[in-house]
Amino acid sequence: MCTSIIYTAGDSYFGRNLDLEVNLGQEVVITPRNKTLEFREMPNLKHHYAIIGISIVRDDYPLYFDGVNEKGVGMAGLNFDGPSHYFPIQEGKDNIASFELVPYILAAASSVVEAKKLLSNANIANLNFSDKLQAAPLHWIIADKTGASVTVESTAKGLNIYDNPVGVLANNPEFPRQLLNLSNYRSVSPASSANVFAPGVDLPIYGRGLGTHFLPGGMDSESRFVKATFTKMHAPIGASEVENITNYFHILQSVEQQKGLDEVAPDTFEYTIYSDGSNLKKGIFYYKTYENSQINAVDMHKEDLEASKLITYPIQNEQVINQQN
Repeated sequence: MCTSIIYTAGDSYFGRNLDLEVNLGQEVVITPRNKTLEFREMPNLKHHYAIIGISIVRDDYPLYFDGVNEKGVGMAGLNFDGPSHYFPIQEGKDNIASFELVPYILAAASSVVEAKKLLSNANIANLNFSDKLQAAPLHWIIADKTGASVTVESTAKGLNIYDNPVGVLANNPEFPRQLLNLSNYRSVSPASSANVFAPGVDLPIYGRGLGTHFLPGGMDSESRFVKATFTKMHAPIGASEVENITNYFHILQSVEQQKGLDEVAPDTFEYTIYSDGSNLKKGIFYYKTYENSQINAVDMHKEDLEASKLITYPIQNEQVINQQN
């Protein structure tokens, strides 16, 4: 499962935790402006916005888990098994395969508003990348450097685009239910609350943090949605890029999945394989992995964005420890 956020602190930072039980060989991938993007049912794009994110590459095609473009728009696909539904090719629609949707949007949208326009006639087509790579059941969050965000879900009811007022996405259930569930936590607070349970009875505050006593902490998606929203909404704003990206990763760490806690099959456990985030204004892509907690950075603007071939960086998975003596 996964969690994605948009965090605004001066600049806006967008990214996600990728939670899986298996490493898929992903890497940091830059798709420069002149790398042709091919689509199964839509016209190819020979020139487009540059994109950076984490992806696997198959047959020279970037299969992005998440990414951002040079205009400050970010997008991530998260597991949505169950409600997810893709449709046959529909005449008169913009038919886009689920694995094409991230590059399709990031190649052409300079804002959330433009992304919504691109999706206004879209049909998420039930197409597989190949016989070995079946279409994953996904839903998506799109955000931009203003802090605006939307959730995109293709279900049996059709394609739904929801304004996302909290800037957070997890997995099931459908987004409106996740949002409504937040009402159950209206009283959760960073401060200890007054005694309204039994006025006149001495109910001592026996420890710090009692205002968050009912905040959920499970690995399930509803718990992660609530915890990430609460943590993000109360996160401080730093005075520098380092402070803000550090705060950003601490938000994601609040819903990180450790090995051994989420069993998805006998003796098989899902965990947070990587966490990433980008400064949507500056185009700097940051990430760290389960094995390597050092924050690594790739600046897309230090590359030749007019190139026509994919630019890749291997994921740095070896733990880096600062030996002080």
